[in-house]
Amino acid sequence: MALPCRFAARSCARQLRSATSPRSSAQMLRASCTSRRYNSTEAAANPKIADIVDQISKLTLLETADLVSSLKSTLNIPDMPIGGFAAAPAAAAPAAVEEAEEAPAAPAEKTLFTLKLQSFDAAAKAKVIKEIKGLLGLSLVDSKKFVESAPKMMKENVPKEEAEKIIATLKELGAVVGME
Repeated sequence: MALPCRFAARSCARQLRSATSPRSSAQMLRASCTSRRYNSTEAAANPKIADIVDQISKLTLLETADLVSSLKSTLNIPDMPIGGFAAAPAAAAPAAVEEAEEAPAAPAEKTLFTLKLQSFDAAAKAKVIKEIKGLLGLSLVDSKKFVESAPKMMKENVPKEEAEKIIATLKELGAVVGME
């Protein structure tokens, strides 16, 4: 979706540069970009989607954040890290395959865990919110809602060492975190 937006922005900028009418640039930008957006073949192809887009465009920022979080929970979409995937785990995969072939008799030890915020001390609520904000990369409002809705799952597929560090940090602040 970024590519069509970028294309539309460039087209609008070109139209602004080449226009010779006495209208202000802001008026021209609104006129040219909105006409392109509303005349889109994608929106006209499905009126149901066009209605949903119109409804979403009328939401406030907080309502949009609530919509995104409820869609993630309803559709079971995990939170993705902002930086994307790391290259190191992919490089370590062949070594893990070789180790698995060498010792098939060893019992499988659980290495990835799910962290769940169980509860928190009311006096340390602000500190817990700040730490959750940093850990999960949420906005301050979203992290406040997250902490207040405890018990709630924080992270999935966390390595044991990292999970223990997170638990220790939050325990010092007054929160109770479970590792499953």
